Amino acid sequence: MSGQYKVAWLCEALLVSRSGYYDWQERRRQPGSRQVETIHLRARIREEFARSRQTYGSPRLAQVLGCPGRRNRIARLMRAERLFARQRSKYRHATTDSRHGGPIAPHRIQGLAVQRPNQVWATDATGILTGEGWLYLVAVLDLCSRRVVGWAMSPLLDAPLTIAALRMALHQRQPRRTLIVHSDRGSQFASAAYRQVLAQHGLLASMSRAGNCYDNAFIESFWSSLKYELVYHRRFATRAEARTAIFDYIETFYNRTRLHSSLAYISPIAFESQLNN
Repeated sequence: MSGQYKVAWLCEALLVSRSGYYDWQERRRQPGSRQVETIHLRARIREEFARSRQTYGSPRLAQVLGCPGRRNRIARLMRAERLFARQRSKYRHATTDSRHGGPIAPHRIQGLAVQRPNQVWATDATGILTGEGWLYLVAVLDLCSRRVVGWAMSPLLDAPLTIAALRMALHQRQPRRTLIVHSDRGSQFASAAYRQVLAQHGLLASMSRAGNCYDNAFIESFWSSLKYELVYHRRFATRAEARTAIFDYIETFYNRTRLHSSLAYISPIAFESQLNN
């Protein structure tokens, strides 16, 4: 019909707008295979992005979707969907006080090849601001699998907090061989109480060199992930609210689900499972 008469005449006769007619024509067209694939891919991108707690960029999404070679296309579709991974913040709350008279352990992990779980643990402290004040978190990280094996939280940053995180790691892992526990030179890690726990369990203390921020880079990387994937995008009214969110992040997401590029894009628990098989 539109081939015999001008579209404008037909629209005027039928009392419809030209834009409405063209929209109707567009809806009648069947999408091609490329369009159908794109529609399905965009849906999967939205689903996996939400499952990652809005933290995955195009490299990790490409791995999750099983198409690592199509990262650029996924990046374009993410922009079209207005999906942007959470960004890092430059702010960092200082928690290390190395001005103390406690003993400094040697740096034992320089050049060490970590080949198995429970060979080297790294531990450190950070602060999370809440409406009730600071909540301090101490974590113990297995350098082989990047798994958080122990953690503890408290309004006070002191030796008992570092000991609580270490005891949790010991209870969960029960290491049977000589184990190195690496930390910075903070007073909590140099305290007599903390060193006593290390000695009781036959653990070797290791500490970062003075002024070298790279010596504890593994756990600094974990803090960075925790902060930009959770903390910097939330306002915690209470310490209890922060505790719940951090527990969920560590035990539900980071250890079990989150893909780690250093582990060939699998989670820490999945990596350890592969080592045991």
